[in-house]
Order: sequence, then structure tokens, then C-alpha cells
Amino acid sequence: MAIVAYRPNAWILLAAVLLDLLFGDPYYPAHPVRLMGRMLSGFEGGLRRIGLDGYGGGILLLVLLASVWLGAVWVFIEVLPPIGSIFVQVFLVYSFIALRDLISHAWRVETAAQRDDLTAAREAIARLVGRDTLKMDIAACRRAAIESLSENLTDGFVSPIFWYAIAGLPGLVFFKIVSTMDSMVGYRTPRYLQFGWCGARTDDWMNWIPARLTWLLLAALAAILPGFSGRKALLVGWHQHAIVPGPNSGWSEAAMAGAIGRKLIGPIWSGGNLVTTVWLGDPSDRPASEGADTSRAVLLVTATGLVFAAAACSALAYIYCARLMLTAILP
Repeated sequence: MAIVAYRPNAWILLAAVLLDLLFGDPYYPAHPVRLMGRMLSGFEGGLRRIGLDGYGGGILLLVLLASVWLGAVWVFIEVLPPIGSIFVQVFLVYSFIALRDLISHAWRVETAAQRDDLTAAREAIARLVGRDTLKMDIAACRRAAIESLSENLTDGFVSPIFWYAIAGLPGLVFFKIVSTMDSMVGYRTPRYLQFGWCGARTDDWMNWIPARLTWLLLAALAAILPGFSGRKALLVGWHQHAIVPGPNSGWSEAAMAGAIGRKLIGPIWSGGNLVTTVWLGDPSDRPASEGADTSRAVLLVTATGLVFAAAACSALAYIYCARLMLTAILP
């Protein structure tokens, strides 16, 4: 049972996705991601105190986090009885995916925008983006919410499920370690340029395939659902993904711009400076600015997430049944 428990399981994944849809990401001090963050901060401080604040320190940070967390998962699965092991697996998978929370964050921005409450909209979007919100009007808040929603669909939902389906619980836990490192130390600043390199580059690698799967799935569903453009999602994603910094986030953001037929990004201020005026999307489309734009983005992200989760569960169930059949046939 212990060895089998490490394999990806369709029923465990299905239970975790349903829990996420029903309750969202659980918020409490001992949440696994928060524990990872605290441990990372502790390890970082120790490594810097002994002078390991460059590339080697960043690599060692990943090794330490992976050793502790993967070791803890192994201990839980080995020590607990089978039913306890199943509960631990469901709990961890549930804690490491976040579709409902992505939608809820975007909807908080839209709820404030519908009240024409610019202050509340800025406060809500500040939880999602790092740009200067005081320069943003209601339309800019809506665009930022759509951008965040489409970007985080990849690393907050598609990638975790992808790595669980590929490598089971160890794969998912390792992905979340890398994702946490990228969000905490993966910055191009003097402090983290070398120390955060390992986490940032590993995160880029682990999101590479999921980002492109998300682009293709967004385009496929946009071709089916009324009011969207699958052709634009495919073409804008292909031609404009490099506009967004990084090798992965631009695929889903550009696809979303094409799918809803609206331009995203626009003027962005950071640190009091205008850092970009670029627009993402078909030049003939107008900028996203209305509540209907947010609603359609939420619909497409929800559909994409659910279809991907269903496909992953179906694939795992098929593999499990095929394994059973081979076991019965082969001596």
C-alpha cells in the first residue's frame, strides 16, 4: 500500500478538486504552503548567515526544502494506516490547488467595480498584482484582475494537477516547493538575482508544458463556447505570448485577450514610474473595461480548469484500469 500510495490516483484528485470547488483554499496558520514559506525564510536566513547567498545557496535551499517536505510525506504515508494515508493525500492535493480562490479574488475586484467603488477595487487588486494601484481606474483594475486570473490558472491549478498526474504526490509537493521559492526569492533584484536563480529557473521549467497546454485548452474551449473566439485565442497566444515577461505567463494571458476579444495590460506604473504602455491582444479590439469582460473571463477560466481536471481524472482512471487488466492477463 505504501508504494502504491505514491502513485497518482483519480479518486483522490477528484475529491481534492471537489473540495476546492466547494470550500476554496483553506485559510489557517498551519496551511502547508504557509508552512513552506516559513521554513523557506528560516533556511534562507541560515544560509545567508554562513555566506551561502549566491547560486550555491539557492540550490541548497531547494535541496533542503525538498528533503524535508518529501521526507515528511514519506513518513506520513509509511506510518499511517491506509485510510489515514488516503486522507493525507486528499488534504495535500486539496491544499495545493486553487481554482475557486482565483475566481473569488477576481470577483472581489468586479464586485467593487460594479459599485463604482474605486478605493475598494484598488484594495482588492492590490492583493493580486504588485503594480501601483493609485494610478489605476476601474477599467485598469478589471484588466489586471483578468490578467491575474488567466496567468494564475496555469501555476495555481493546471500545473499542480499536471505534476500530480505525472508524478503523484511527490511530484505535486516538489512543484509547490519550487513555486513557493519562485514567489518568495525568484526576483531579479541584487539580493535575489543569484540566490533566487535556482527556484525561478526550476519554476520556469516545471510550468513550461502546463502553460502551453493551458493556451491550447483556452483556445479550444473559446472555439466551442458562445461569445468567445478560439481563432483569436490561438493566434494571439502564439504571436504575443512573449510580450509578457517570462517564458510561461504570457501564453494564457495572451490567449485570454484573444478569446474575449479585448486588449489587456495597458499603462502600468510601478515605484512611481510608468514601466509599460504596451497592449496585449488584437489591435482592432478595444481594451477590457466592462463587467461583462470580467464575467466572460471567469467563465472561460472556470471551464478550462474543470475540463483539464476532468481530463486528468479520466486519464488516471484509464491507466489504473489498464494496469488492472494487464495484471489479470499477465502471469
